Amino acid sequence: MKATRFLVLLSCLALAIPSVFAAEKLMAGTAKINITPLQPKYPVHDSLYARSLILEANGTRIAFVALDLGGYTNIPLAESLKKQFRLQEIYFCPQHTHSSERAPQEWLEKQLVAVVQQADGNMFEARISGGYRTFPQLSFNRLVLREDGRARESWVGDDHYRAVNPERIPHGPVDPAVGIIKLEDLAGEPKAFIMNYACHPDVAWNNFEISADYVGYAVRYTEEAFDKKVSCLFVQGGGGNQAPLFKDGGRTGPDDPRPSNYDLIERMGKLLSIEAVKLAKELYPHPHDRADIKVKADSLFFTGRYDNALHYNVHFSVVVINNRYVIATVPGEPFIKFQTDWKREIQPYAVPFFFGYTWNGGTWPIYLPDIRSAAYGGYGADHGPDLIEVGAGEKIMIRQLENYYHLMGVFK
Repeated sequence: MKATRFLVLLSCLALAIPSVFAAEKLMAGTAKINITPLQPKYPVHDSLYARSLILEANGTRIAFVALDLGGYTNIPLAESLKKQFRLQEIYFCPQHTHSSERAPQEWLEKQLVAVVQQADGNMFEARISGGYRTFPQLSFNRLVLREDGRARESWVGDDHYRAVNPERIPHGPVDPAVGIIKLEDLAGEPKAFIMNYACHPDVAWNNFEISADYVGYAVRYTEEAFDKKVSCLFVQGGGGNQAPLFKDGGRTGPDDPRPSNYDLIERMGKLLSIEAVKLAKELYPHPHDRADIKVKADSLFFTGRYDNALHYNVHFSVVVINNRYVIATVPGEPFIKFQTDWKREIQPYAVPFFFGYTWNGGTWPIYLPDIRSAAYGGYGADHGPDLIEVGAGEKIMIRQLENYYHLMGVFK
């Protein structure tokens, strides 16, 4: 009788142990697919891609889809993908590449379903690490404060500053750091990176050719540095007022014989990749981490700055991985202050990342200027397309902080 009870107890333990370990696994899957239009309007210099990353732990499953596009929202597709692949949230992360061209909707949607499906079929048990590397800035703040106390765009020249900043004067504020989230398998082989950097991908001001701009070169060189065995997703940061120091004035039209300066585009992408690769090789998973993903999705309603008839239902999220890596996702084009404030608030308790231009539902708010920038003015700050009410960005980030502390159980 005692022996029988002992065997039953052992059987119960044997059944329980795998479920405990399964709950502590971080699973990841990644894929890459070409989304360059098959019949493009302009010549193709370099292809456009979508890269996907699925993460799953402790009953939570989310996906990121990085796109070489100017912007992307698609509620029916997002809901379909969530249902098909059992996702709590899916985040579309267009990099805001100015030289992109969107393919026809039906074909593009098929490609995006395929890239998530491939990631779902490539799942592996993963270890995660992440961090930042600061280096000489590649961007500058394109809203330059002038002697009259007003800010104007960098493409507006005056007695002090030439248009398009050909001297590469490093106006601020900026965030001169690249962030990397690294996923590797249990053998320590890197499988996927998320590269997080804040700067408009418009080295070519007017290109009239299809290109992923510096982003395309940065991720390509990074993947090549690891023998093309990794998928590198680029996710834009608070780049709403950030412009590249490597700037080509642009062509006047598609018939302009002057070629775009791809040397500048490649140079910026390579410099960013060099720093990202150095950082990726220095990152190692924390030995005491327990696999876990927490997500808090939220939304706030706003009106327009000048037009109260405009309505914005802005969705955003906090994602916490292993209680160590904290991601704020914000749609539209947030200004850099929100990124630097977020990183300052979260550190040193965790490693923060700021994913701007990242959509998971609701309304795309276009520009999200901070209050100071909205006061001093400039494009996207006090004029531009359908500006949102002043202070919307601050309200979103305050709610993000509240949600983070609630997720972590800090609030009583």
